Amino acid sequence: MTLRRTQSLCPVCLRRIEASYVQSVTDARTVVLRKTCPDHGTFSVPVWRESGEGAAATPPFVSWSRPKNPSYPANPRTPIRDGCPYDCGLCPAHAQHTCTGLFEVTKRCDMACPVCYAQAGSVSNPLRGESEDIPLDVIAMQMDTLKGASGPCNVQISGGEPTVRDDLPQIIGMARQRGFGLVQVNTNGLRLARQQGYARSLRDAGLDSIYLQWDGVRESSFMTLRGRECLEFKRRAVRNCADAGLGVVLVATVVRGVNEGELGDLLRLALELGPAVRGLHIQPAAFFGRYPWQLEEAPRLTLPDVMAALVNQAPELVSPSHMHPPGCENELCSFSAVYRRVRRNGQPGLEWLPDAGQSCCNSSEGAPHTSGATVPPPAEEGARKAKQFVAMHWKGGEAAGETSTAESGADGFSRFLAQAGAEQRFTLSSMAFQDALSLDLDRVRGCCIHVVRPDGRMIPFCLHNLTASNGTRLYGEES
Repeated sequence: MTLRRTQSLCPVCLRRIEASYVQSVTDARTVVLRKTCPDHGTFSVPVWRESGEGAAATPPFVSWSRPKNPSYPANPRTPIRDGCPYDCGLCPAHAQHTCTGLFEVTKRCDMACPVCYAQAGSVSNPLRGESEDIPLDVIAMQMDTLKGASGPCNVQISGGEPTVRDDLPQIIGMARQRGFGLVQVNTNGLRLARQQGYARSLRDAGLDSIYLQWDGVRESSFMTLRGRECLEFKRRAVRNCADAGLGVVLVATVVRGVNEGELGDLLRLALELGPAVRGLHIQPAAFFGRYPWQLEEAPRLTLPDVMAALVNQAPELVSPSHMHPPGCENELCSFSAVYRRVRRNGQPGLEWLPDAGQSCCNSSEGAPHTSGATVPPPAEEGARKAKQFVAMHWKGGEAAGETSTAESGADGFSRFLAQAGAEQRFTLSSMAFQDALSLDLDRVRGCCIHVVRPDGRMIPFCLHNLTASNGTRLYGEES
């Protein structure tokens, strides 16, 4: 049975083709994305896998929706010539504002992970040379372009591994000077752990948050995904960030058969690490960049698979009813929940805060129409609230309580965030990125995470990294 129609790409030739979401012929609780290329045949991939019964049941595909009215770019950078996904920059047809602008400031990395969406580093020479770095004047231009197009959105400084650049504090300062809402660094944590005072130097430069790669609780999982043991140095990195007043979000790349059985213990560990850890963000692996499996045989997890793993492994902490679809990006891209930290029987625990999460991302939010029907809220409003929410909850130390002049006189949602006691809040979220098999162009057009390229174009994250089954990039270095 066909549940929804869209367009996708052939994973072999990257040709745009028609696609449909259909119930699996072998499992009625699984929804697959199916498409046929006239040259390379039919492809299908699971995108939604329901499980559980009663209160532990994950939501059905047909009920997980969050309609919204598009919010098109006020000043598109690229014209429409060939149509989505070939005209990104953003083009006039893109339907969502930027919530997070991402700057890849280097291709170097001090690790050579077997799984890496950016294909950073290499086994023979992980660091390569400083020619792999983006010049400071180009980064300044990128930041000015983003600020002009998207205003004071949140920014993430990434790579490669951004901490291999000795001038990272200067880059952070450049972002802070431009008034972005949240300045965050995406890192493996090695330098934060090794270099005394380094976390403080980043905080002093204006950094708010660390997006810390942390895939599980067993070294065997790190060996598979990162090629080395990691737990000890990542613990030190969190301690150093906490001492410096930086907020930390643990970010787990999860692969079926590798580490999905560790999510409950990883959530407990995140709580044990203390209030500096503001959340756990789970990313089912998308198969672009570098990975050791064949694309069509890759071990995939869907969003409800992640929900089920959390509920089954940590039933005292989470429930499927806590999870809601996003108010910003397409509903098939993510889920999230917001909690208050508590202690039960001397152990760290969570108390669900339905109003805190629903206030920014309620799937039923909308204004009644005179006909009695609910009018979907504008995508721009979802983006605004999502940006504010992330910025307020992921900042650390004194920064978490800081409120800008603009926010202090703003609406009730802004005042709620300012009074929310972010140091006691904990966000649990998951985002399912798309690869050449799972790509849905409706999801692409609703993307709010945009990579700012050196030429100033802003490309949705999944398209920026997308590779065909033979490794060919949709948006290569020159495209």
